[in-house]
Amino acid sequence: MNHLKILFYLILFTTVTVAQESKLSSIDGIVDELLDQITIEKGEKMDTTAIRNLFHPSAILTVANSSSAETVSIDDFLILLKDPYYENGYLEKEISKTIEEYNGIAQVFQSFYGEDSEGLKERGINSYQLTYYQKRWWIVSLLWTIESESEKIPSKYLEK
Repeated sequence: MNHLKILFYLILFTTVTVAQESKLSSIDGIVDELLDQITIEKGEKMDTTAIRNLFHPSAILTVANSSSAETVSIDDFLILLKDPYYENGYLEKEISKTIEEYNGIAQVFQSFYGEDSEGLKERGINSYQLTYYQKRWWIVSLLWTIESESEKIPSKYLEK
């Protein structure tokens, strides 16, 4: 019976690993996976190990607007995601994206819709910089901004 359990877990691990690898082998896959990982239901905890696996170890994340910018490391970002605020639920969905790619580097401009557990709804733009090596994509940098009354998202970033 123990042999069957071991075989079951080995097959399960292999299936999960192959599924994860296929997500990392495409630009759409890795960007979609990040949104899937940061969208959680109330009471869930974010899988920071899965999120870390999407990023290059030296990745930086920056939130900016026309008056300020704040940059953190992936380690600091993952600490922020453990905040109880996120345990009450958070939703982020893609509206549209534009991908530019050349010779193992890519730039993704993604408009998104977000909603937190307190009912705050907002839209914004994520700007990803990625690199391809070791047979997969890595997020090297993520820069994002939130739409404001004075700075609306241009329509070209809201069309599918």
